[in-house]
Amino acid sequence: MVLDPGEVCMDRVEGEGVGRSSRDLLEPESRADPPRTTTDPGTTPKPRAKRSNATKREQVSHNGLPAQTDPPDSERGSSRARATPRPPLRRPLSLEMTPQRLRGSQEQMADRRILQPPWRSGAAAPSPPTRSLTSPSLGPGGWMRRSESTCSVNYSLGLRASKGQLRPATSLPHIAKGVGVGMGPPPLPGSSRPCLLVALRPLNLEQEKQAFFQSDYKYEPQFEYAQPEPSSVLEKYKEGSGLFLEQAVGIMECVLRKFGAYEDFEEATGGSVLPKSRVWASVRRYLHKEGCVGEVVVCLSEELLSQAVMMVESCRPTLTINLAGARQHWLEGMLRHEIGTHYLRGVNNNLQPWSTAAGRKQFGLKPANPTEEGLASLHSVLLRKQPYLWRAALLYYTVYHAASMSFSQLFAHIARFVQDPAVRWEYCLRAKRGQTDTSQPGCFSKDQVYLDGILRILRHRRSIDFKMLTSLGKVSYEDVERLRHLAVLRRTRIPHFMQDQERYLQHLDHIVAINEVDDAQLQHLLP
Repeated sequence: MVLDPGEVCMDRVEGEGVGRSSRDLLEPESRADPPRTTTDPGTTPKPRAKRSNATKREQVSHNGLPAQTDPPDSERGSSRARATPRPPLRRPLSLEMTPQRLRGSQEQMADRRILQPPWRSGAAAPSPPTRSLTSPSLGPGGWMRRSESTCSVNYSLGLRASKGQLRPATSLPHIAKGVGVGMGPPPLPGSSRPCLLVALRPLNLEQEKQAFFQSDYKYEPQFEYAQPEPSSVLEKYKEGSGLFLEQAVGIMECVLRKFGAYEDFEEATGGSVLPKSRVWASVRRYLHKEGCVGEVVVCLSEELLSQAVMMVESCRPTLTINLAGARQHWLEGMLRHEIGTHYLRGVNNNLQPWSTAAGRKQFGLKPANPTEEGLASLHSVLLRKQPYLWRAALLYYTVYHAASMSFSQLFAHIARFVQDPAVRWEYCLRAKRGQTDTSQPGCFSKDQVYLDGILRILRHRRSIDFKMLTSLGKVSYEDVERLRHLAVLRRTRIPHFMQDQERYLQHLDHIVAINEVDDAQLQHLLP
C-alpha cells in the first residue's frame, strides 16, 4: 500500500458538508477594492441613510457581509445622483457551500495563492526527508535520519497531491486513512534517492506475484526496480550468516512441537484481529503510559509487509500500523517495539553529544545495530505469556537459505515451517529483494539483524545496564560503560516496562527458557 505522508499534519476539508471553500481561505472578494472615501470622524452617521457607491464596500464584516456604516450628510446628494442598484445580499462566506464539481478548480487557484511552507512551494523546492526512528544519528537531522531496518518494502514515498488545512498540534495523535494501491502521489520533490527498502520494492510486484501463483509456485519472478541500487549496497548485504542458524531452527521447532503449525500458534497466542476503533483505543492507552500523547502521529495501513514502521514525516514522528497484524495480544508488543524502544531511544539520542555523524565519529561509537533491533524485538514479546521469537527466527533462516536457492526453491523449502502460501511469499520476497532475476541464488541479509541482536543481548543480559542503554540513545550495548560518564541524563526517558530492572531481567530469563536457548551455547558462540 502506498502510504500518505501528507496526512501527517493535514486534514482534508472536502469531506465536510458545510465548510469554507478554498476561495474563503484567500480573501472575502476576488476583485480589488475601489478607492476609499475619507470621512469626518466627528460626523455621526444616520442609521437609515443610503450608502454611496464609493463607500459601499469600504468595510467588510468578519462573515463577509457589507458593513452597515453610512456616509456623512455632505455626500448624500451626490450619492442619490449617481446611485446604482444595490447588489443582492450574499450568503455569509462562513456558510457558503461549494459544489463538488467546482472544488478542483478553486483549490488549484488557492494552491497558487496561499503562502506555502518552503517544502510545499514547488517542484524545485527542498523537501524535509522521510526518516525512520530506528537508526542512529548520522546527519545534521540528528536522530531523525532514516534507517531502513524496519521500513516495509511496500512503503512508497510521496506527498499527497491535494492540500488541506493545518490541524493544530493539540489534536494529534491522529489516525489517518491509507491510500489505495495504485493511487500513490508523485515522489517527494528534492529527494535524490528514496529509502533503501522503498527503492528495493519491485515495480511489477503484483504482476509477478500473480504469475508465480498461477504457475503452481514454479515460476521465478523477474523483478523490476525504479532505480537500481548501487552495487556497493547490494554487495554489503549479499552474504547471509549462519552463526545462529541452529538457534533459529530450535526456536521454530519449539513452536511446532507445542502448536503443530505456525498458523495455530498465531491464532492461539495472538488473539483476534482488532477493528480500527480498538486499535486506536489501544494506541492511545499506550501513549499515555509512555507520556507521548500529542507527540506521535498514528496511521493505519492494510498492506504493509512489516507489522509497523516508525518514521518522521513532515517533521512529526509517525507510526504506521499494519491492520492485518494488529492482533489482540500482540498489538501492545508492537507499540513497545516502535514507541517504547525506537522512539524513546531516538528522543534520548538527540540529547547526547554524539547525536550527529561527527559526534559518533568523535566518540568512536560502534553501529547501533544489531543492538537497536535486537532490543526492540525482545520488547515485542517481553510481556507475552508465551514469548516465542518465531518471526525473528524465520527471517534469519529464510535469508540464510536464500543465498543458495532460487525464489521457487526457497518458497518450497520454508513450507516446513509455514504452510500459508501468501505468508511464504512475503518471507521469500523480503529475502530476495534487490534481485532482478530470482532464479539465481542470492539474498538481502538485512533481516538477520533481529535474531542476531536478540541473542547478543540475551548472552550479556546479566552485565548490561538496560536503563543506561536506553538513556544513551542509539548506541550499542558494547559502548555503554565508556559513554556512561559523558551522557546527558537530566531529560532522558525510560519506557514504563523497564522501570523495574529486576522484573525486566525476569522477563528476559523467561524468553530464554521458553525458546529453549542454551546459555552455554551462546557463551561459546559469543565469548
